[in-house]
Amino acid sequence: MAGRQTGENPRPGMKQIENESSRLITFSKRKSSINKKASELVTLCGAEVGFVAFSPSGNPFSFAHPSIDAVANRFLNRNPSPNNSSQALVESYRQAKCKELNQQHDELYNQIKAEKAQGKALKRLTKGKSDAAWWEAPIEELNREELYQMKGRMEELKRSLKRSINQKTQGEASGSSQGQELEK
Repeated sequence: MAGRQTGENPRPGMKQIENESSRLITFSKRKSSINKKASELVTLCGAEVGFVAFSPSGNPFSFAHPSIDAVANRFLNRNPSPNNSSQALVESYRQAKCKELNQQHDELYNQIKAEKAQGKALKRLTKGKSDAAWWEAPIEELNREELYQMKGRMEELKRSLKRSINQKTQGEASGSSQGQELEK
């Protein structure tokens, strides 16, 4: 079997990348991939994982669960049994806190989802109406920011109406005085 050849091209051998820029980019991509895999091992299997790497430029990077000290001590047989009572207590607290945070996350996610749905419904209600008909939006369904925007638009409308009324009144007053001059 060792001499058997297939129709596929053989994979090139592993060797160090010569271009320093390419080497740093490759390190960055591979580092994030190995961190993701280590995180998956922790999540899926409940494994204790420790990973330390130094970039080609000398910067250290690590991933560890529960901590790098705990993993290193266990590896060096300084703390071979993780099943002591304090460890179990810490782990149960961590799991309870994670569950609580996940519930909070789910609640916030559902609130955001509901707000987006409400926004879409509001857009459907006002769809087809030009921006000039903004006052027809149902006030009960607007949030605080939208209400402030509506208030600002109403204040602008009030100022615009006052200007128009003043211009009309001044125009009529000047028009009537000019008419009186023409009659003389």
